[in-house]
Amino acid sequence: MVRLLAAAGLAALCCLGCAISSGDGQPDYRAALANSLLYFEGQRSGRLPVSQRVQWRGDSALADGRDHGVDLTGGYYDSGDNVKFGLPMAFTVTMLAWGVVEHARPLEAAGELRNALAAVRWGADYLARAHAAEETLYVQVGDGDSDHSCWQRPEDMDTPRTAYSVDASRPGSDVAAETAAALAASAVAFRRLDAGYSAALLGHAEQLFRFAKNRRGLYHNSVPGAGEFYPSSGDEDELIWAAVWLFVATGREDYKAFIAGDGNGGGVQSTLSWDKKFVGAQALVAKLILQGKLPDAGNPAAMKRSLEQFLCNLVQHGGDAERSPGGMLWVQPWNNMQYVTSAAFVAAAHADHLAGASLRCGGAAQLLSFARSQVDYILGVNPGRMSYMVGYGPRFPAQVHHRGASVPSIKYSPGKITCKGGFDYFSKSTPNPNVLVGAIVGGPDGNDHYNDSRQNFKQAEPSTVTVAPIVGVLARLLHN
Repeated sequence: MVRLLAAAGLAALCCLGCAISSGDGQPDYRAALANSLLYFEGQRSGRLPVSQRVQWRGDSALADGRDHGVDLTGGYYDSGDNVKFGLPMAFTVTMLAWGVVEHARPLEAAGELRNALAAVRWGADYLARAHAAEETLYVQVGDGDSDHSCWQRPEDMDTPRTAYSVDASRPGSDVAAETAAALAASAVAFRRLDAGYSAALLGHAEQLFRFAKNRRGLYHNSVPGAGEFYPSSGDEDELIWAAVWLFVATGREDYKAFIAGDGNGGGVQSTLSWDKKFVGAQALVAKLILQGKLPDAGNPAAMKRSLEQFLCNLVQHGGDAERSPGGMLWVQPWNNMQYVTSAAFVAAAHADHLAGASLRCGGAAQLLSFARSQVDYILGVNPGRMSYMVGYGPRFPAQVHHRGASVPSIKYSPGKITCKGGFDYFSKSTPNPNVLVGAIVGGPDGNDHYNDSRQNFKQAEPSTVTVAPIVGVLARLLHN
């Protein structure tokens, strides 16, 4: 079916999610969930499997890692370009895996657990391969500057595919710890279904955590090109985030001691993102306290209090939790939706963690109401009456800022499209020839205005870090 959609263009897409509601006036969360997982197939790098459903994509970047004698094929392109950036990719995998850990039952009931696990595994396999030695982690493939000077589908790209790593002499404790968190979370997601695979991922995670603890330093100082696109603000958040996931995976006392003894639990944060993980760690710590697995004292208790204030700010419009006139959480003009989906995820997850307990500003009902309001806004319940998830509803962004989607598919136009030749498609004012189903664009501005133009990269570019959290939220909303 997706093959036909790619050939026929936008008009044929309605069968995947054309109805804006499920029949009772509510958005169709099941259709949106299915779409969100299709998106990750559209972002795949490497040799595509026989199970690939997004048929307008083809194999790409099959020599990644060859310059260093390692296999760095696979993984995900981060946004609308063709570089593989390790820090946001690891965060993407962590959030996908967390969604499976929290919401496996509704995912299975919706018939999407297999697809969710496939999305986790595609990223986790790459991250495990990128961990080429105990203290060597490849953290980027491709050059951002040369890639951004071209407009090519990934199947055609001829820009440099240089691989960059961190190691003992060129540390990157932030990205090493985030990768440890991703692999530990993935190990938890798979441990009941594939114990051998789970154990292998956990082995990588534990080595990477030791590497991160023992070799401190921000990765963009070791790989300067990464700093132009994904600079890191610190490593303390990734370290405690990884320690918490490793404690969840193993129950070991040394990880418990790290959580209890770390003096920086982040304080009250305003966002959860690819750069700032404290809210995620705080949410997991609060869950562990409520389960009786961590003490409600010391650093864990401080983290739990910080999480509660973050959530109360969300539901009461307090602190930095501003809203647009239409009700969207508003943080910044560039890819604001990444903060919307991650905040909705934490709210929905902690609603279940409370298990009858409450916050000073309410309880599970208030948290779920916030999560639902943000998801509904994304799916079309907004002043513009536009779905910001591509392929969902009767009206959604047509000019997504995405190389592969905006250039004719190699399946139907096999002649090479050059670096500069692709800009002919970039500059067109017509809909993309390929529909990147499930992508969530950066979204409207603080006044709910959206300009549907692929030149408008701040609003029109989607990203894996934006879609990964909504998978779990949509599954949870189906559970009601």
